[in-house]
Formats: sequence, structure tokens, C-alpha cells
Amino acid sequence: MKKQRLREIYKQQRTDLTEDKIKELQENMYQQVYDLDLSKVNNVHVFLSISKFKEIDTLPLISYFRNRNKRIVISKCNFKDNTLSHFYFEDDTVLLVNKYGVPEPVNAEPALENDLDLIFVPLLISDIKKYRVGYGKGYYDRFLSNCRKDAKLIGLNFFPPITEIEDKNEFDIPLHQVIYPK
Repeated sequence: MKKQRLREIYKQQRTDLTEDKIKELQENMYQQVYDLDLSKVNNVHVFLSISKFKEIDTLPLISYFRNRNKRIVISKCNFKDNTLSHFYFEDDTVLLVNKYGVPEPVNAEPALENDLDLIFVPLLISDIKKYRVGYGKGYYDRFLSNCRKDAKLIGLNFFPPITEIEDKNEFDIPLHQVIYPK
């Protein structure tokens, strides 16, 4: 199936999830994250969830990583060129929700893409080769192409992978792992 159709299907499937079902799925996914080997990880990039799109709540993950002395990095969107800027997310970082419902830092120290060891990536669906379908603007593909080759890329999704995304292109970057409820 092609990306645009997959976006339609999985946005709707996510919309149809009840709050109780989301909590159940998240708990399963959190446990998988808690089981990751963090011994070589210092800086973790975590996307801040868009609640109106029923994305996995990443705040418990942020707390978990902070409690293990990992530095958290979050992003801010540049809507003019569809790129992301990255910032350290400290306890005193102020967040404002942008016009698309994305929480973003307003007073944070800039972070470099090369400093990231582990990157959690939002997605609507992935395939068994770990390619992903996002919202379609290419923010994460551009971001991931600038990261170190040894940075671990992990997708978080409520749904198991499909067989194949038909219209992958040369800009699509496969993830190393996709965590979904087992």
C-alpha cells in the first residue's frame, strides 16, 4: 500500500483507540523501552507527543531516562523549510504548544544532532524492513539523515508492522527497531 493511503488508515485506527486501550498498549511499549540497554547512551532524543493525534505519551519515558542520568533532547519545528531544531529538555524548560498542537521549547539550550545516541521516532505505521510512514512533511527523514550513523533509531507505534510500504524513496531512512505492543 502507498503512504498516503496508509496515513489515512492508521490515523483513523489511532483515532478509534479508546483511552483505556491506549493505556494498555502504552504500558506494554514502556516495558520494552525499559528493557533497552542504555549503557552506551548519554543523550536521548524523545519526541513530545501530540495528544490530539493520540500519540504514545512520551513523558513517562522522559522521566525514566532522566532517572538514569540521560540528557533529554526535544525538537522544535521550522515550518518554513520543514526542518527540526533540537534543544536540551531540562526541568526548567518552558514548553508552548504551537499552532499544530506540538509542544515546543522556548528557553532551552541548543543540542547538536551529532550528540544524539538514541532517537525515538514518531510514526503512523512501519513495515517489516523498518521503514516508516509519518505525517508526510519529511521532518524526521531530514533530521535522521544528519545524525551519526551509530545513533540508534527506534520507532514507537501502537500497531504492528505491515509487509511493505510500496512507495519508499531514497530519502526514507529505515529504523533500527520498532517498538509496538507485543
